[in-house]
Amino acid sequence: MLLALGALTAGRVEAQAVEADYKMHAGDQLEVSVWKEVDLQRTVLIRPDGKFSFPLTGEVQAVGRSPAEIRADIENRLKVYIPEPVVTVTVTGVNGNGIYVIGQVNKPGAFLMNPRVNILQALSLAGGGTPFAKLDSIIVIRSTGGTQRSVPFRYSQVSEGKDLAQNILLEAGDVVVVP
Repeated sequence: MLLALGALTAGRVEAQAVEADYKMHAGDQLEVSVWKEVDLQRTVLIRPDGKFSFPLTGEVQAVGRSPAEIRADIENRLKVYIPEPVVTVTVTGVNGNGIYVIGQVNKPGAFLMNPRVNILQALSLAGGGTPFAKLDSIIVIRSTGGTQRSVPFRYSQVSEGKDLAQNILLEAGDVVVVP
């Protein structure tokens, strides 16, 4: 039984580690270098189309991928030119990992998530609601695959400890609207 419990716990830790891998967003910045190749060291910015250019590899898809996945992709592409390339990909800027809070809050604006925030945390970053805020009518606007959807959030229910599932983790580009 202890072995089964240990395996279950190890599985949870491994699953959390996999989920914890940061996925890149447009606007993020990377440092890419190839060991012993001075000409193959660059700081790259991920473009709005989700890609960046790198010598000998062409266009590299970055959005939605972890630094380890990008590193493996670049290494595979460089094998044509360099035997056993050793590539390092380091995240140097996460400007693409942002959310927006607008409407009846004390400090509306764009906020970087490091790494993720939920709706209550976003409201806190924005200084909370103004006296005129309709906190039970908050919505999150999320764009996925070219379509937008709204997710309702009822502050009073969550603050009373009811229906905590409403307090979702926000994703890059989400807009929290406080009417």
